[in-house]
Amino acid sequence: MMPRFLIAAAHKSSGKTVISTGLSRALTMRGLTVQTFKKGPDYIDPMWLGLASGRPCYNLDFNTMNEGEVRHLLNSRADGADISIIESNKGLYDGVDLHGADSNAAMAKLTKSPIVLVVDTTGTTRGIAPLLVGYRAFDADVNIAGVILNKTGGPRHEGKLRAAVEEYTDIPVLGAVSRSTELEIGERHLGLTTPSETGMIQGLINTLGRRLTESVDLDALIAIAAKAPDLDSAQSSPINQFAKGIRIGVARDTAFGFYYPDDFEAFEAAGAELVFFDAINDTHLPNIDGLFIGGGFPETSMAKLEANSNIRHEIKQAIKNGLPAYAECGGLMYLCETLEWHGQKHEMVGVIPGNAVMCERPQGRGHTRLSPSDDCLWQIDGGAFKAHEFHYAKVDNLPVDTKFGFDVKRGAGISGAHDGIVVNNLMAGFCHMRNTASNPWVERFLRYVANVKARKNPA
Repeated sequence: MMPRFLIAAAHKSSGKTVISTGLSRALTMRGLTVQTFKKGPDYIDPMWLGLASGRPCYNLDFNTMNEGEVRHLLNSRADGADISIIESNKGLYDGVDLHGADSNAAMAKLTKSPIVLVVDTTGTTRGIAPLLVGYRAFDADVNIAGVILNKTGGPRHEGKLRAAVEEYTDIPVLGAVSRSTELEIGERHLGLTTPSETGMIQGLINTLGRRLTESVDLDALIAIAAKAPDLDSAQSSPINQFAKGIRIGVARDTAFGFYYPDDFEAFEAAGAELVFFDAINDTHLPNIDGLFIGGGFPETSMAKLEANSNIRHEIKQAIKNGLPAYAECGGLMYLCETLEWHGQKHEMVGVIPGNAVMCERPQGRGHTRLSPSDDCLWQIDGGAFKAHEFHYAKVDNLPVDTKFGFDVKRGAGISGAHDGIVVNNLMAGFCHMRNTASNPWVERFLRYVANVKARKNPA
């Protein structure tokens, strides 16, 4: 048995992450082991969910994963948990595909998960009934097992909503969460703020947990989760630990935090050792064989990143000396000569001969498809692969002879046609990769690192 439910909503910004985070902490405070998942791609919401449950949150993503991988990841990471929560993205039936193949409803059906629908009730009373009737009738195979009334205006408003739901539907109301400033998580250009930027984070999550305990019938929720049927999935094959002795430095701090936990697990499964460092506060780069700098918000920490000149210079020198490195989005921006935002410009690492500039509008967002160019550093078989991007930054003043590791078949990347700037043994681009069967980038990167290390230290 794997008790689970999927939290969805009628539309974006209905408060799903607040509710999901609060329920994760509420059930954890009750003594349950909670495993969280997020329909991705997404980095920020999983940070909140992971902190609330005390376990890493994993992305379930139709873009980069096949259906078997989704089921396997859900099954394997839920092992040992008492209950699993899958948070959707956008609305229940929203997605890129017209027929809903990549929608949250499709995820619920694939994972055989009952749905708890969060409805933003602002400005609504009796109108909630046709919304629920329509959402249930739209797809008879979707199991909407309960509803949580969110952002209610008071007892009178809540009473009218409950009466309408009970009169016109048979969907149980699991709870009502009143509108409150203490239940708000600020938003910014890439979505919700990250937990590291929110003061007294555990206090806020505990507040969410207490409020959801008071506002939602947790026993009814647990009973719904317990009715989820068993989910079959194939067993994964053991991974050859070819990368024993390889040390990969990973920048992880308030500037860089966009990483998938299963990517980290893939590094370790291959035998590599992950060495985390803080690009803001650590003064020296650790002893490493390869470097990985993920995405994040370097623009909000650019003065502090500039101030740590010692580690910037060490990173630049290491890459100039041939250290294999890979960087995504925020990591790319950090490796440029300068980073500019809101009229302020700060010195960055300077190994990429270009200037990162934050813009008012997105420069690239959504699913992408890349193929290796002749200058790609890694061995990539199978042609094009899927990735994703969401960036407000661009890179100006790149030399005309800049080398790129990837051709962009769909998306924006760095130039619209290319992504993955190549400098020595570095590739750095705006697109985010996910380690999957169709794109085992972790293995490809580690084999490249191992080859470079072998050439430097021949037996």
